[in-house]
Amino acid sequence: MSEEKLRIAFIGTGIMGGPMAGHLVKAGHSVTVFNRTRAKADAWAAKYGGNAAATPAEAAKEADAVLACVGNDDDLAEVTLGTNGAFDAMKAGAVFVDHTTVSARIARRLADEAGARGLLSVDAPVSGGESGAQAGKLSIMCGGSDAAFTAAEPVMRAYAARIVHIGGPGAGQTTKMVNQIAIAGVLQGLSEALRFAQASKLDTDKVFEAVSGGAAASWQMLNRWDTMAKDAFDFGFAVDWMRKDLGLALEEARANGATLPVAALVDQFYAEVQKAGGGRKDTSSLVTRLPK
Repeated sequence: MSEEKLRIAFIGTGIMGGPMAGHLVKAGHSVTVFNRTRAKADAWAAKYGGNAAATPAEAAKEADAVLACVGNDDDLAEVTLGTNGAFDAMKAGAVFVDHTTVSARIARRLADEAGARGLLSVDAPVSGGESGAQAGKLSIMCGGSDAAFTAAEPVMRAYAARIVHIGGPGAGQTTKMVNQIAIAGVLQGLSEALRFAQASKLDTDKVFEAVSGGAAASWQMLNRWDTMAKDAFDFGFAVDWMRKDLGLALEEARANGATLPVAALVDQFYAEVQKAGGGRKDTSSLVTRLPK
């Protein structure tokens, strides 16, 4: 797909999808959005100057590209394959790009469904959170055919800092699982390290200065050590979302034979945080289940 200005449909205008669709408008594309809550779609259109549609099919009609960022497998199936879903309204040769974090199973199913209709499909979960979406600096991991990725990549440039084509259908979703598995282990280690420093009566600012430039450093340490020490968790990626993502990874591991003992354990630790009322807190709130 060339660099010309395109007709784009964006399904899902939440905290991630809304800013992403806004960047497409800023890039000069003609954008129509759909959201299950019509008021949110109308508010997006008023803010960014695009259009709001009553159904996914209405948004997708005549679009060159249809993008989605919704909640889960069932939501994605509904907006693509359900009554008034996007797929039956899309024109031949159009590309569908899914930014939802969902199972690899549904990503592969949608690739098959798209192919049967003469469409292209890319599973393209993102990393970078709300701040990355707002800044247009997301990292996107993609699965799909070479032709599908070639069509989708110029569109995604509007809100991405990094776009990597991993492999065939489902590869984007399984790579996102890799991302979340790695984060889970790092956050557990970081939580234990911080509590150990506090129990040792160390100045946590000095500890950070000492260890953050060496082998212990990570994005989580550099961006969350200070806020974890201050019990500040009202930002970033929510525990509820992390549990959904770890559940997807554990499900895929049962299918591919991988062993994920740390991820499974941290998932149960997050369940404790949820039970204590922390489901909407940032994932760094994992530290709260450890006594000071």
